[in-house]
Amino acid sequence: MPHPSGRPAGLTATDLVRAYALRDLSPVEVLHDVADVIRTREPEVNAFWRLDLEAAEAAARESEARWRRGDPAGPIDGVPVTIKENLGRAGVPMPAGNAGVEPVVPTRSSPVAERVEESGGVVLGSTVMPDWGMLSSGVSSLHGVTRSPWNPALTTGGSSSGAGAAAAGGYGPLHVGTDIGGSIRLPGTWLGLTTLKPSAGRVPLDTPYLGRAAGPMTRSARDAALLLSVISRPDPRDWTSLPPTDLGTVLPPEPLDVRGLRVGLHLDAGCGLALDAEVRCAVEAAANVFAEAGAEVVPLDPFMTPRMLRDLDEFWRVRSLNDFDALPPDARERVLPFIQRWVLAVRDVDGGSVLRDYASIMALQQATVAATEAFDLVLSPVAPVAAFPAEWPMPWGEDDLGMAHIGFTVPYNMSGQPAASVNCGFTADGRTIGLQVSGRRFDDVGVLRAVDWYEEHRGADATPVWPIPAAGENRG
Repeated sequence: MPHPSGRPAGLTATDLVRAYALRDLSPVEVLHDVADVIRTREPEVNAFWRLDLEAAEAAARESEARWRRGDPAGPIDGVPVTIKENLGRAGVPMPAGNAGVEPVVPTRSSPVAERVEESGGVVLGSTVMPDWGMLSSGVSSLHGVTRSPWNPALTTGGSSSGAGAAAAGGYGPLHVGTDIGGSIRLPGTWLGLTTLKPSAGRVPLDTPYLGRAAGPMTRSARDAALLLSVISRPDPRDWTSLPPTDLGTVLPPEPLDVRGLRVGLHLDAGCGLALDAEVRCAVEAAANVFAEAGAEVVPLDPFMTPRMLRDLDEFWRVRSLNDFDALPPDARERVLPFIQRWVLAVRDVDGGSVLRDYASIMALQQATVAATEAFDLVLSPVAPVAAFPAEWPMPWGEDDLGMAHIGFTVPYNMSGQPAASVNCGFTADGRTIGLQVSGRRFDDVGVLRAVDWYEEHRGADATPVWPIPAAGENRG
């Protein structure tokens, strides 16, 4: 379906690939249109760490030649893509959003970047993140503030802040973020996107870590599935990566039949911030869409505890404190003040406490699997609140409330289960609200099929009309 802006930058990846095959559009035309959107919006949005339009032009011309020969390199040949800055690209410094860090410059690209390039994706550049990826906003000591294309006064969410802003703002249809507690899905909810934190090991990383995943950030489930089919190819550098599996390049054309699916409705995280009434109402309305189509929707009791969330937060603080202490004293002062305070709060935590934190994380993993195993899908909010001011590092501002906003998202990082976000409504003042759809581990396709089904049935009042400027419109 064409975007109301009437321009190629508003098209989905699946639409672009179809247009390339029919020769209705060329990758060069599309790149030029996306570059025009970037020039218009980027001074305000601030999504890129490195924008490489010259390299993208060369890649687009090579793709155009392959399509003319009828020999595309892969399923996303010619489609514009961005990659988060902590997913290495050869020769591009990796500062992790932090002004105190001496950036590593990789000599080889990460598995994600290599798979995108092998498939003909036109890489626009590397997108920004906040300091060490430990904030749920677009606030960075190095990059400044990244802002929502919907409303520059509002946050993008984080830590995949630049990827999320690029996706919502029309910087091409395909974007890759990373997620250790919600960093793909939180920008998803606060920007109206369709995203997926895949099953643990589904997308290979060159630095695997407990709970960490890379995944697609897009404007449709079919685009998310298309990108997942590319970046999920195994890589020997990730000793946790899953064996090869045939995910297909797109979701099946036949719609999902939700009749008889057992669906959990999870509205109380058991910890953290209270659930906002408007968010609750939108999620309940989404669950009712499934119920009216024949799914069995069953309330799911909280399975996470305040102690689990506290222990996980402490574990992460100690990890980042080690990184902080490794910096020279003058460099520590360049780290975002919020992060300085966050890590220094655990200066006196001992090794025994960290081991107890780890045991608590394992208990969370066990509790998540046990609570959700009986369900084909679990529906919940992504976050308990809607988007907040762009300048705030966290949903509550500068105060230290730990990780009080990730009670719905982080369980699935620890358990390794796939979890997606999809827009399910808007607040009275127009802010987007995300529905989280999670599934059993390894059932990434099942989760994406459910999201695809929901996108077709959610109705106009829950469907975003993306804030992509019309051609010639200057919104910068």
